[in-house]
Amino acid sequence: MEQCACVERELEKVLHRFVMYGHQSEERLDELLRSVCEIRGQLVAFGVQDADLSVLSQTMAQCCKNIKETVQMLASRHKDIHGSVSKVGKAIDRNFDAEISAVVAETVWDTPERQKYLSETIVEHLYRQGMLSVAEDLCQESGVVIDMSMKQPFLELNRILEALRMQDLRPALEWAVTNRQRLLDLNSSLEFKLHRLYFISLLSGGISNQMEALQYARHFQPFASQHQRDIQILMGSLVYLRHGIDNSPYRSLLETNQWAEICNIFTRDACALLGLSVESPLSVSFASGCMALPVLMNIKQVIEQRQCSGVWTHKDELPIEIDLGKKCWYHSVFACPILRQQTSESNPPMKLICGHVISRDALNKLTNAGKLKCPYCPMEQNPSHAKQIYF
Repeated sequence: MEQCACVERELEKVLHRFVMYGHQSEERLDELLRSVCEIRGQLVAFGVQDADLSVLSQTMAQCCKNIKETVQMLASRHKDIHGSVSKVGKAIDRNFDAEISAVVAETVWDTPERQKYLSETIVEHLYRQGMLSVAEDLCQESGVVIDMSMKQPFLELNRILEALRMQDLRPALEWAVTNRQRLLDLNSSLEFKLHRLYFISLLSGGISNQMEALQYARHFQPFASQHQRDIQILMGSLVYLRHGIDNSPYRSLLETNQWAEICNIFTRDACALLGLSVESPLSVSFASGCMALPVLMNIKQVIEQRQCSGVWTHKDELPIEIDLGKKCWYHSVFACPILRQQTSESNPPMKLICGHVISRDALNKLTNAGKLKCPYCPMEQNPSHAKQIYF
């Protein structure tokens, strides 16, 4: 990340110079404008006939000189900014390697089937982002056919999210009421939080919304057992409605970050109901690649310098383990207690009749004459009765 920090420092310098240049330009131009307006006012008030032509000539010459100096000064400082911008480009070239083909598998997208998968992933990402017209254009150009049943959930999700960003809760509330039972099965508090936020929006309207807020409080009844404390706080805030919630102990209810929070909660729960991940697979893959790429480039450079050509022979395998952080942990990992190896698709974990789990390779090695004795029980059993475990 040091490379990113270096580029960011250069970028901050450029942005600071742009801001300073803008302020200085406005000050000098305002000063010139006032000077020209004063001269114009004098000419209108006294007339050219009454004015001393020599004095007028000197004043106009000085004004023209100031304008010329200002233009030259602004042009010179603008030229200096161009130099700073070029330094950002040099910092990028210095800290980042533009050639990454050395760590890329050339044949990763060589088949039409894989290209189709990539196009579908990009289209799904565009649907998630609400860029529907771009997704349609990509479908037409790539020949990818997306079923309407796959497209419709994203259309509804983006419609509701757009309304939430406009602080309109009605579409989200209608969706939550329609899917109430499924949300309850997920132990989701989305519907309550939507009602809570709508109640708070009524409170922010002042004493004129008091009766409407009291009537709307009936929506909290189904959630009284799970959210009793939150409901008590909301009802207690009504006491301070006449003097203003923002001047009361309940002013935290009016925090603006609640709208961003409700958007995140809706996205999470809606994706869970649709069987989708909260984040786009494309964005997750891209972020993971950005974290892994610098490490792979360094490893490749070390391998070339030490002439260890046999260390990394297959580009679909990594020469070292790259920690992407817990954010990218999506599946459980099982290590065979017998062979001390991590299981994989070709060597999956197998559950024995006794309940102990070992890898398939260990199962095959422990099998003798069609029988297997569990190394932990030890219970003798038929290895064909072992069942594969899916994570």
